[in-house]
Amino acid sequence: MTIPDVLMVIAVICIWSLLLVNVALIIAGYLYYIQTEAEELPEIKGGYPFVSIMVPAHNEGKVIGRTVESLLALDYPHDRYEIIVINDNSADNSAGLLEAIQQKYPERNLLVINTDAVTGGKGKSNALNIGFTRSKGELIAIYDADNTPERPALRILVAEITADPRLGAVIGKFRTRNRDASLMTRFINIETLSFQWMAQAGRWKLFKLCTIPGTNYIMRRSIVEEVGGWDVKALAEDTEISFRIYRMGYRIKFQPKAVTWEQEPQTVKVWFRQRTRWAKGNVYVIVKNLPLLLDRKAAKIRFDILYYLSIYFLLLLSLLTSDALLVLHAMGYVHTTIAGLSSFLWLLAILLFVVGVFITLTTEKGEMSFSNLGIIMLMYVSYCQLWMVVAANGMFNYIKDTIFKREAKWYKTERF
Repeated sequence: MTIPDVLMVIAVICIWSLLLVNVALIIAGYLYYIQTEAEELPEIKGGYPFVSIMVPAHNEGKVIGRTVESLLALDYPHDRYEIIVINDNSADNSAGLLEAIQQKYPERNLLVINTDAVTGGKGKSNALNIGFTRSKGELIAIYDADNTPERPALRILVAEITADPRLGAVIGKFRTRNRDASLMTRFINIETLSFQWMAQAGRWKLFKLCTIPGTNYIMRRSIVEEVGGWDVKALAEDTEISFRIYRMGYRIKFQPKAVTWEQEPQTVKVWFRQRTRWAKGNVYVIVKNLPLLLDRKAAKIRFDILYYLSIYFLLLLSLLTSDALLVLHAMGYVHTTIAGLSSFLWLLAILLFVVGVFITLTTEKGEMSFSNLGIIMLMYVSYCQLWMVVAANGMFNYIKDTIFKREAKWYKTERF
């Protein structure tokens, strides 16, 4: 075999190995979906614990009012939860909007913390740490500034975490509120349903592992105190604190009946900046936790470490290698005897992708349609290919920031 043949074989094996892992996660996630659909909603036994809901916000004037109103409308006893909005060094009208809501609901536990450039403006983790120092709840819930949770969301999360002392955190599901705004939001809606929450469901079903998604989750106050708060160097603070919860021996459960709706990026530019930040943040978490692969005490979380390592390094390198070899072969610069086989496997992978994603959409009302089938096929050749650029850019930015020791800061997602 020639060197291009060897490289192609290695790339194909890596790609298909990861593809089959994701197929297994989707199947397990679908089984978990069937299981949860048959179950009654969890109920809180005993008294209602006091919950602190924290909302970090930076220049969120376009969405913060709607978010706070939805949190005030939760069907949880109003005297048993507080809302803490960390209006973090905002330069827009957020402070005025939040003050007006406070005046509208003077009897409610709504605290607004306005930070300046000295104390704030250093990223979501720093904002959460500031809010936590003012919180009183034995349970801590987090919502992003663009979220509108359904009324039962908090009650369901509380019921789950109080029913099982092995749970350090419980996460809910997030849906795309503006899915019909653009082709980009339709792509994101499908990605959210199939690759984010279905994969979370599969990992919980198979390994009793989940990763905190950054919003619509609840955790124990004692855990935050023990780990010393959120890592201010982590852009993906949700993934980072998930690994620390794992190391403490706790589980993180996924409960899809606790739903929040969030606004997603409507343009490629905004999406690219957001996902680059996610990729860079996840690379930081991978590098930070890499030594755990050799730690016997961390055996339960090796799958997640290997999973993230494979996605951001192995898969990216394999996809770039196979694509480059196929293009160079077609142009006549290199010759590989298995180009035909690689093309067949590539087409088979597309078929598996389309079928797998479409099946996951059957779990949501109004999502299974022929128009979405066309969107899925278009998604593979456009949106999914952009992911390689995002992952590579995120890795490059991580290396650059590490070399120059840049401080974490807010990477604001533009709202619409």
